[in-house]
Amino acid sequence: MEGGCSCGEVRYSLNATPMFVNCCHCLDCQKQTGGAFVINALVEASNLPLTKGTPERITMPTDSGRPHDIYRCPTCKVALWSDYGRRGYLFFLRALTLDEPHAITPDAHIFTRSKVPWVDLGGDLPPGTATGKPAGVYEVFYDMKATWPAASLARRDAASAAAKIG
Repeated sequence: MEGGCSCGEVRYSLNATPMFVNCCHCLDCQKQTGGAFVINALVEASNLPLTKGTPERITMPTDSGRPHDIYRCPTCKVALWSDYGRRGYLFFLRALTLDEPHAITPDAHIFTRSKVPWVDLGGDLPPGTATGKPAGVYEVFYDMKATWPAASLARRDAASAAAKIG
């Protein structure tokens, strides 16, 4: 899959299925996107090569105090992905920047304690991209080891180990 910003200055290729997809309803995501939520597809940085241009890193404040870097097009300012905690190996790709934005569906709805009241998560939710199961709904967050598929956990561990070696 491929994607990019609105003006076309920055383009990327998504070379693997996301490890997991979160639909985040936190107030930070609402403020930063100007919308009700953001859909983040978690993928190894190595599986998200740039094919055109270079995004700029913007550091945002967080409640935790850890860095949250958003990579945006330098021209149109569209947010393409985030790196939480400056890991450098795990990106939170903004799924709606894909050329086929609806090809990816959430595996989990997180921080629903602050979701906008008109978003209804009580009915049947579609299967998530990584799990193939209806999305879980979490007031805050979930237990990653119990929620992520084993193959996705292994990919995350491998990316983490490679980053520590390099």
